[in-house]
Amino acid sequence: MTLCHNSSKYIYTIFVKNQIMTNNSNQSRVTIKILNQMKSKSEKISMLTAYDFSFAKIIDEAGIDIILVGDSASNVMAGHETTLPITLDQMIYHASSVVRAVNRALVIVDLPFGTYQADSKEALKSAIKIMKESGAHAVKLEGGYQAKESIERIIQAGIPVMGHLGLTPQSIYKFGTYEVRAKNKQEADTLLNDALMLQEIGCFSVLLEKIPNILSKKVSSKLTVPIIGIGAGSSVDGQVLVLQDMLGMNKDFSPRFLRRYLDMDRLICEAVKKYSTDIKSGDFPNKEEQY
Repeated sequence: MTLCHNSSKYIYTIFVKNQIMTNNSNQSRVTIKILNQMKSKSEKISMLTAYDFSFAKIIDEAGIDIILVGDSASNVMAGHETTLPITLDQMIYHASSVVRAVNRALVIVDLPFGTYQADSKEALKSAIKIMKESGAHAVKLEGGYQAKESIERIIQAGIPVMGHLGLTPQSIYKFGTYEVRAKNKQEADTLLNDALMLQEIGCFSVLLEKIPNILSKKVSSKLTVPIIGIGAGSSVDGQVLVLQDMLGMNKDFSPRFLRRYLDMDRLICEAVKKYSTDIKSGDFPNKEEQY
């Protein structure tokens, strides 16, 4: 009797351990090494933005590889016209909320405008503050050679950096437009040289925003690090969209590169209207919804 009981207990223990190992293998943390392996195997990388716990938990469980806590929070969460107003502390607040929800995805946080452009020492302080206070895995910042010193200092401190070239929203007042960048040869050559430089100094990946597909294909073929695109065509190693745009929550934003996978603006509006109607009619709460 004891032998039978112990055998059953042993078999059950092995089963539980196997289940745990299976679950862990399915939910293994995405790392920079894994992203490099994905590029080498021509396996596309999925990336979405998130700014809060609830959405981050959903998209992490859905299997997204990278979650970007973007300074686009300035637009979609706070309603600003540009990304410029958001502060470092606000980025840390959003990043902390996301990190607490994530078990699998690599979490990258944007360094906001004004935290790295003027002084490489200030850039390092900003990056350290984000990493220590949010628990994120990497930072992203915009710019090529003009940001080289700041990027080098951050990387030398052991903090992974994703570069960002092409349309750089923090420089919107310099460009004066959100139109496609690097359409002429001079700007295209500069972008390619910037991308090669970012790889050389140690960036683990480069994001290309709103540039011609032919140029992004050239950059992706010449660099060994993963290239992520937004409005940069299909020839890159992965794609990123703003979550609220992809879900159709922002009906006033319709760039050519955006594919909406839901019409949440309509769905949420309908649900809220029904909720309000049910309250006013006395239907909510019903007997089953009361204690």
